[in-house]
Amino acid sequence: MPENLSMIKKLITLGIFSLSFLAFAQQKFSIIPSVGYAWRTAETASGLTRDEKEYVKGLKHGVNFDVAAYYHPKGSANIAIGVKYSDFSASSSGFMTASDNNGTLYSIPVTTKDKITFFGPSIFVSNYNEPSRHKLFVDLALGVITYTTKTTANNTPVNAKGKGNNLGVDAGIGYQYMIHKNFLIGPKLGLTAGTLKKMTVNGVSYEFGEKEREGLHRVSLSAAATFRF
Repeated sequence: MPENLSMIKKLITLGIFSLSFLAFAQQKFSIIPSVGYAWRTAETASGLTRDEKEYVKGLKHGVNFDVAAYYHPKGSANIAIGVKYSDFSASSSGFMTASDNNGTLYSIPVTTKDKITFFGPSIFVSNYNEPSRHKLFVDLALGVITYTTKTTANNTPVNAKGKGNNLGVDAGIGYQYMIHKNFLIGPKLGLTAGTLKKMTVNGVSYEFGEKEREGLHRVSLSAAATFRF
């Protein structure tokens, strides 16, 4: 969480220093970065041991970052079109029980780092052009969602990289306060959805069955800043 606070402070500082450059802009474009925390909502697989459940639990929450760029067409006061990118990162470490060829059980240290990214075109609806300083917005994006996982077991790297189906969804709803006509900031609630149907592990491709697919859904709570120019 200290990292999140540091990034939020940087957003505010950047906004303050940008105001003098944006003061006379026509506000046809909006850049909206946000940073916060996210929780994966897919169910944990059944049949796991207590240690395995705790290990997976550590991968179900982490840092969420996204950034979007929008163009506000002339005559479309409340609607903008653009692109959006989002990134979720989580990691977990622990000990897993394994057995050798003789059936001897032993514990090995394991560390996993997960990343879920999304990129695609987006539509944005807001009341940015209304006279009130209190702003509301909704965005919806369709694009490609990608899942990457890297696990180190007993100091031996095991890499796995996979892509979800060719369509993912990223949406958000937020409130912002207009500090300046070119700079707004406030909380945002986000939702990302997608399902991993196949995955490549060490160069070998695997397809998942209907009940084995990796759910990439998550909800996020972030601080979002808007720079208009």
